[in-house]
Amino acid sequence: MAIKSKGFTKGDLPEELKKLLRAVALEWGDKIEDMEEDLQVSRLTGAMTNEVYQMKWSSKTGAQARKVLVRMYGEGVEVFFNRDDEIRTFECLSKHGHGPRLLGQFSDGRIEEFIHARTLSASDLREPKISALVASKLREFHNLDMPGPKTVVLWDRIRNWLSEAKRLYSPSEVEEFCLEILDEEIGLLQRELSKHSQPVGFCHNDLQYGNIMMDEDTSSITLIDYEYASYNPIAYDIANHFCEMTADYHSETPHILDYTSYPDLEERKRFVRAYLTSSGENHTEEEVEQLVEDAEKYTLANHLFWGLWGIISGHINKIDFDYFEYAKQRFDQYWLRKSELLVSSVVDHFYLMMD
Repeated sequence: MAIKSKGFTKGDLPEELKKLLRAVALEWGDKIEDMEEDLQVSRLTGAMTNEVYQMKWSSKTGAQARKVLVRMYGEGVEVFFNRDDEIRTFECLSKHGHGPRLLGQFSDGRIEEFIHARTLSASDLREPKISALVASKLREFHNLDMPGPKTVVLWDRIRNWLSEAKRLYSPSEVEEFCLEILDEEIGLLQRELSKHSQPVGFCHNDLQYGNIMMDEDTSSITLIDYEYASYNPIAYDIANHFCEMTADYHSETPHILDYTSYPDLEERKRFVRAYLTSSGENHTEEEVEQLVEDAEKYTLANHLFWGLWGIISGHINKIDFDYFEYAKQRFDQYWLRKSELLVSSVVDHFYLMMD
């Protein structure tokens, strides 16, 4: 079973979307006369923020069928990101040759170019050749010069989500997820991870396998879905990718994370080495080990980020996914790994409290 929701069929497409589809078809020299007869609609599984559909119709030129991707925006997602900012990011990346082109917008979503490539699977991330391609593309993505302030967004975003989670939850739920003490945890984590200057780049921030596509003919990688993209420490983005290796969103239990499949040290080093050398520069083994270590610490920030995302989504999103159980696993991992990864900070904090 893949992640799913009620979705919609051709019969109940919004009128605004129908009009836009006809306009796109006309621009390509086609004509959609009868939506019921001419249009084929199929829902693409695996998305947890929006609903995504492939829509296609026959080309009047007799060529291959035309395909577009229609993204229907999820309910309440404005708490997670600013949709206008996301659209600007999408358009800017498109102009730089990254991702699909924007074909049209309507009030509840947008139409995008359909990329003729396959979405990676959970197992693909473990293939060394594919992993190296992803690492190289991620380095390229991080080096993009995007408009706007090039400042770290991570900590403000986590704090904003914590405030929203407290607003949505009852006192008993706040206690269940230990939300009342997360302010202190975020501060502790930010202090520890900001002790040393770290490279900041334009990060994807949601590098799960469903957001990575590969052209089988050229082996070129495309990163898609930029809702959460922003400037952040690159170690945070790499950590996010490592954490996503524990997920299989197309399994019978898509919300369950298997931490026995978290990449081991050698696998993490191989990815970071491919990342650092992809631009042709030479890097020492010490630099590789340092970025691996930094990324491992940033897994803690990832657990808080996606844990809060999960408990908020459980209140506002109608997609058939156990967001609460997903959030619980992320928080459990935070508490489990914190003492191991932040030994010095935990000890210092203990003595500070004793004073």
